[in-house]
Amino acid sequence: MTALKQQLIKRIEATGPITLAAYMAECLMHPEHGYYQKQAVFGAEGDFTTAPEVSQMFGEMIGLWLADRWIKMGRPDAVKLIELGAGRGTLMADILRATEPVEDFQAAITVHFVETSTQLRAQQAERMPIAHATTTQWHDTLASVPSDDGVPSLIIANEFFDALPIHQYEKSGGKWVERMVGSIDGELALVGGPCGPQFSLINDAIKAGPEGSIAEVCPAALTVVGDIAERLNTGGGAALVVDYGYRKAAAGDTFQAMQNHAFTDPFTAPGEADLTAHVNFEMLKTAATEKGLNALGPAMQGMFLMAIGLGARAQVLAGQGDEAFQASILSDLKRLTATDQMGTLFKVLALQPHELPAPPGF
Repeated sequence: MTALKQQLIKRIEATGPITLAAYMAECLMHPEHGYYQKQAVFGAEGDFTTAPEVSQMFGEMIGLWLADRWIKMGRPDAVKLIELGAGRGTLMADILRATEPVEDFQAAITVHFVETSTQLRAQQAERMPIAHATTTQWHDTLASVPSDDGVPSLIIANEFFDALPIHQYEKSGGKWVERMVGSIDGELALVGGPCGPQFSLINDAIKAGPEGSIAEVCPAALTVVGDIAERLNTGGGAALVVDYGYRKAAAGDTFQAMQNHAFTDPFTAPGEADLTAHVNFEMLKTAATEKGLNALGPAMQGMFLMAIGLGARAQVLAGQGDEAFQASILSDLKRLTATDQMGTLFKVLALQPHELPAPPGF
């Protein structure tokens, strides 16, 4: 039994069941036993692989997309380049390398990571180029990144929203109950409880669903979108959200745990497995629109990447190596874009003020 599991069981036995959101937050971000305090999270030696870890081409395309937004903004002398949940810093390193040829872009940007994990902050710092090593800043939340200086922001969130805690509800006996985490015979398990105020965020069509329906909502995601909107409405800029999820709000259980590149029981070893849920892009888009932003997409990741030049970039790279290298490049391309891999499961949402011209890929 993990140390965190012991703590959670004691807490639940003393004060009662906790929400699934509270459980996720503890499992992922506990300062001592949380999952993101582990040394090996990403890549082959970790539990899952993100797009930047699949291929440098992903970060290169994202970097050029962000540079295009900067150009369309009129090449401002200063801009904050902000990444939410940057993992090992691979994506940012690729973004910075790919945008070196863009005249004046590197001189304009200051890099900001929104990251709460101490060990991931250290890994991100190791990957920062010398030119940005002394000016890079870290923040616990997006809201804590200074925004009162009028400097525009370019924001990237790749597989960030899927790790935000969700509340989950089930229709049982003709009424909705909140799925809580309780203790049964010394083991963690789902139990029913009264619905908290977050249930009001579930739309009426889902509430009218049949017996056994499961609904999910992520209030933390709406808070982040609100922070993005306030920042972009005040100082200008653009944001790109890349994550796995669904275009339209729908009933269903998407809560899952991943360990050693395989699905596992989310209650067996809290703190040792990654906990995520699919992102409700319709809710993100609606929230951004209500805050006055122009929300474009979500586009399928595969179509988006091909539209902004991934295919051409793959051809250039493949031409620089032998047959084995060419095969690896084509394999990476397929993994990022194929409909049976990351191409359709992952979606891309762009957020920006209405006065900014439409971005590539949408």
